[in-house]
Amino acid sequence: MFLSYHRRWTVGVLLLALLAAAASHASVAHAKSLGCPTRPVVGSLVGEPESLHSAHGVLNVELRYRTSVGADGRRHYCYVSPDGGEAPTLRVKPGDLLVLHLKNEEPAAPASEQGHGRGQDHGQDHERGQGRMHAGARADCTRGGMTALATNLHFHGMSVPATCHQDDVLNTFVQPGDPPFEYRLQIAPNEPPGLYWYHPHIHGFTKAQVLGGASGALIVEGIERVDPSVAGLPERVFIVRDQELLNPDAAPSQNDSVPQPPVIRDSEGDILNTGTGGGKPAKDLSINFVPVPYPDYPPAVIKLRPGERQLWRILNASAITYLDLQFLFDDKLQALGVVGLDGVPVTEGGAPEKSIVWQSHALVPPAGRVELIVRGPPEGQKASLVTRTIDTGPEGENDPTRPLASVVADPNAAAAAAHLEAAPQLLPHPSAPWLGDVHPIRTRHLYFSEQPHALNGPSDFFITVEGQQPKLFDPNDPPNIVTRQGDVEDWVIENRSHELHAFHIHQLHFMLLEWNGIPLNEPYLRDTINVAYWDGKSPDYPSVRLRMDFRGPNVIGTFLYHCHLLEHEDGGMMGLIRVDPKLTVIGPQ
Repeated sequence: MFLSYHRRWTVGVLLLALLAAAASHASVAHAKSLGCPTRPVVGSLVGEPESLHSAHGVLNVELRYRTSVGADGRRHYCYVSPDGGEAPTLRVKPGDLLVLHLKNEEPAAPASEQGHGRGQDHGQDHERGQGRMHAGARADCTRGGMTALATNLHFHGMSVPATCHQDDVLNTFVQPGDPPFEYRLQIAPNEPPGLYWYHPHIHGFTKAQVLGGASGALIVEGIERVDPSVAGLPERVFIVRDQELLNPDAAPSQNDSVPQPPVIRDSEGDILNTGTGGGKPAKDLSINFVPVPYPDYPPAVIKLRPGERQLWRILNASAITYLDLQFLFDDKLQALGVVGLDGVPVTEGGAPEKSIVWQSHALVPPAGRVELIVRGPPEGQKASLVTRTIDTGPEGENDPTRPLASVVADPNAAAAAAHLEAAPQLLPHPSAPWLGDVHPIRTRHLYFSEQPHALNGPSDFFITVEGQQPKLFDPNDPPNIVTRQGDVEDWVIENRSHELHAFHIHQLHFMLLEWNGIPLNEPYLRDTINVAYWDGKSPDYPSVRLRMDFRGPNVIGTFLYHCHLLEHEDGGMMGLIRVDPKLTVIGPQ
């Protein structure tokens, strides 16, 4: 009736062994499940990212940060929603509250195995791999410092404060094993409706995480309330990312009629610009994670109904790759109706009669966004979305001409998941004076420069305020620029290097006034702009003049400006600006 003691002991040991094996198997399965979702294969239909919408003025979101090695052998980095959706699109309205809990699900590792940031390779005293933090850090936002395993979120283009639990990237480092970190952002009631995005911003490690795919779109809804020409349109979100070459040793396609120069790499290991429009690219591209790999560039597939008008929201979430987008029917250029740049409608001061800019192409730097109206081809006609070659300079990366997607007109194409409101109530005209009409209180001069590293390592990259010494970015240094909330300034930014750079500043938008000293009539706001490379001969450096807008109430604080080629940012091409509260004038008592 009862087992003997020996038999009971033996069965107990076996049961414990079975339970341990099951637990071990479950642990392994759980660990595997914590990787990034499986991504689409070459030639796939381009799907739409999962959309998370606010309700009753609040969007509550959970994101889990993970990494894994994909089937193609490349390292993937990702932000995943609780139901497994990768890089969900966050949709909010002006005035909404965004509450986002970010959990770092990376396994912890000894400090000796965490790696170092770009500064450590240069012998800088940044101690990024050792977890050093910004000198003014608050205890509830430090969480261990800048390490290879840490992550955080920057809400690119948004006018939210650069403070703890909002858009701070100087002190917020979410580590493996930390409890979920809460971001709590009040979207400004006057936030321009359009396309923004979120991505990590751990100095020294940003390039690796973004190159691996850690990014997603953030849409402030209501563009049809500013620009009624888009009312009722179906909308699509397309995120172009770059990644390491899948076939780095492959010869160029036989279909490439451009003479192929030898492959030359820069000090960062990226393939240099060939100047021919062809050749091996520095990086592969994908569109909504559908890869378009070198050398044959098999395109992804976008389907829409014949002749259908759609609003395409396109984000260049690349780490280093420029895009110059064109839409072709039977190799003939089609007009692109640009309605938004970098999250801001192209209306001048909100005037809807100036709401569409028709162009034959759209140049989109890394981190840039463009929102445009397209019309689908007739059924049976060949159509494609391509990116043309970019002249990045003799020391820039090679961005050749290549397709991104075949655009197929299919009467049975699935309807777009999102449509703009058909009968919107227009937003009131902005009360603040148009930025282009405001006289700047001062002018500052800054410049990009580079220097090969003395030990034959990666180059050092600088962005310098005129009158200061070029210095690699250190988050512990005092701000390079101090200004006040309410001011409007002009910044003249020169490029004294032999490669293209993309200037970006956090927390605000600016207006491009001059290109190489030539006045422009481009009344649009941006947060990222190209600065052409220097040819080494011209007596004047290429430059842009930007009107910087520090009038917003959320701009108070300390934040960053930098080149948005992320190896340049990680390599030191970044500066700090502090915006103090405006002075209060007290009258006689």
